[in-house]
Amino acid sequence: MKLHVHEWGDPSLPALVCLHGVTSYGGRFRDLAARISDRYHVVAPDLRGHGFSSWEPPWDVNTHLGDILDSVPADARAWLGHSFGGRLAAELGAREPDRIDRLVLLDPALQVLPHVALDLSELERLDVSFATVEEAVQARYDSGRVLLAPRDLVISSDRDHLERLADGHLRYRYCKSAVIAAWSVMASAPPPPAGIPTLLVVGAESWLTLDEQSAAYAAALGSLLQVVTVPGGHTVYWDALDETAAAIDMFLP
Repeated sequence: MKLHVHEWGDPSLPALVCLHGVTSYGGRFRDLAARISDRYHVVAPDLRGHGFSSWEPPWDVNTHLGDILDSVPADARAWLGHSFGGRLAAELGAREPDRIDRLVLLDPALQVLPHVALDLSELERLDVSFATVEEAVQARYDSGRVLLAPRDLVISSDRDHLERLADGHLRYRYCKSAVIAAWSVMASAPPPPAGIPTLLVVGAESWLTLDEQSAAYAAALGSLLQVVTVPGGHTVYWDALDETAAAIDMFLP
C-alpha cells in the first residue's frame, strides 16, 4: 500500500526516511527536517493506521515494512525512527541490512515491558476528545510524562494531526486498533542489532527506553554505535530539538 508521505528539501538530495511513533504522524518531523533539509531530502510517511494513510489492517511488522518500502525512495540509505518508528527501523536493519548505511534511533521503543504495553493499550480504548487544539496540547503537559518543549512548537506540530468530527470535537488522526496492535509488537522480543553505524539519541528523563537495551546495542555494535543523551523526555525532537538535530547532523555523512 502507498502511504501518505510528508517531504521537505530538494528531491535531488540523498533521502532520509523518518518513521514516527504510535499515535503520531509524519508531519511531526517538520521542525527537525527544517534543520537538516539543506543536506537531505527528508521523507516521512504516515504509517498504516495513522494520519492520512489508510487505516485498514493488518498492522503487523511485515505489513508496516512493506508499506514503507513501497512508499519511500528506493535508493534511501539513511533511516531514522522515533519510538515505534525506531522499532520498525531496527526491524528493517536486522532483516535487510544492505538497505541502510546509517541508522538513527530517537528514543526507540525497541521493547516495552508487557505490563506497560497492556496499560497503554487499555488507555487507548477510552474515548478522548478535545474542544480546541490548545486543550489537546495541554493534555500532553498534564499527562505526568516529561515534556519540556515550548507550547507553541507542540501546538504548531499537532494542529494538522487533529481532525474535527461530526460531534464538533477534535480527535487525533489515528486508528486506536492499529495503536493497540503496535503495543503488542513492542511487547515482543526486539530484533538483534544490525551491523550498521547507529546513532542512539535518548531523552535524559524518558519513560520508555530501557538501560539494558542501550547496553545490548553497545555490546553488539561497539564502535559502530554512538549514544547521545539529550535533555527532556521521550519526544526528543520536541524537548531537545536543537541538540537532536545537531547529533544527527554530526552523524550523517
